[in-house]
Amino acid sequence: MKDYVATIVENKEIACGICSITFELPEAPAVRCGQFGDISVGGTHLLRRPIAICKVDGNKVTYCYQVKGEGTQELKAMGVGTQLNVLMPLGNGFFVEETERKVALVGGGVGIFPLISVLREYAGKKEISAFIGFRNKGAVCGLEEFEKADTFVGVTDDGSYGEKMNSVQVFAAALEKGYRPDVVLSCGPLPMLRALKQLVEEKGIPCFVSLEERMGCGIGACLVCVCNLTSGAHARVCKDGPVFNCKEVEL
Repeated sequence: MKDYVATIVENKEIACGICSITFELPEAPAVRCGQFGDISVGGTHLLRRPIAICKVDGNKVTYCYQVKGEGTQELKAMGVGTQLNVLMPLGNGFFVEETERKVALVGGGVGIFPLISVLREYAGKKEISAFIGFRNKGAVCGLEEFEKADTFVGVTDDGSYGEKMNSVQVFAAALEKGYRPDVVLSCGPLPMLRALKQLVEEKGIPCFVSLEERMGCGIGACLVCVCNLTSGAHARVCKDGPVFNCKEVEL
């Protein structure tokens, strides 16, 4: 973990309400897929914005974010050459065991972006199938990355791109046809993760999920992002996660 002074080299809208921002760092960071960064947007915004790392190319790091509040509105307006403080890499990312040859990625919403980092780390080393859900055709993005998977199926809630399904439904359909991965890696809205957890528990498939939570500090000190574990204990999403074994966390 290091607090970098990062320079914006690209900041653009890639889908309706979704932007991609690329920073140049003074050095190449050591990043695992599924980790995130805490980005300071400056001004009156004291809290940084936790955003999943999407891509790392040398000393250039790309994040994709949804424009929702004042902070991300200001981030969207920042031009090339702007310098910001970025604390990274944070959290525990995804890890695929040597014995896990077939990997299924199940993602929806902005949860698709940490899965791109998985593809970049394991493409060509594992047999990867990606089941990705978008809200509608206007929200479709990242296809150039997901098409690197051995199998890619993209769907939308309204059927305007691909079939009218969500990512868990299309993954379930693949299971019914005989597909069975060694492990599932997932990120997306909580209702999606709940449905996925029920499905993989019924099928007996190991699954790891990256949780999306509001965060204050991003380093485990403020306890804003505490989640409940099935053991009755608690965990900090930023420090102990954001990736958890789905059978160990309450969704």
